[in-house]
Amino acid sequence: MTELQVNGETVAVDADGETPLLTVLRDELGLVGSRFGCGQGLCGACVVRLGDAVVPACDTPLWQAEGQPVTTVEGLARDGVPHPVQQALINSQAAQCGYCVSGIVVAAAALLEREPDADADRVAEALDRHLCRCGAQRRIVAAVLAARGSA
Repeated sequence: MTELQVNGETVAVDADGETPLLTVLRDELGLVGSRFGCGQGLCGACVVRLGDAVVPACDTPLWQAEGQPVTTVEGLARDGVPHPVQQALINSQAAQCGYCVSGIVVAAAALLEREPDADADRVAEALDRHLCRCGAQRRIVAAVLAARGSA
């Protein structure tokens, strides 16, 4: 049995330590916001926050998450109020299909926590690993910039 701290709650899961964190989040805990994309940690669709790091959950083994707080896109909202990055993406209608957005939101929220005054170049650099096939990157960067100061 592995004990995890996910989105502020302690949960116990019965899974092998080598099981990908993404599998546990989606299949065991029902947190389906993080998406399976490439399965190799390259596309960003499955990104979660693990402690202070932003990591691809598809190639992060469960044992690595033990003892560290895990934050998924579902854990960013507070009391039903979307995180400022989530709200900015909604307000600007920056996302199209939405498949990549959960990882982008987690990464952008972490960036703005560390660097509240991040400029467009820094936001684009931080989100560079996230593949958006819809071509909405410019709108996404603009939305993240709009969320500065609120995040």
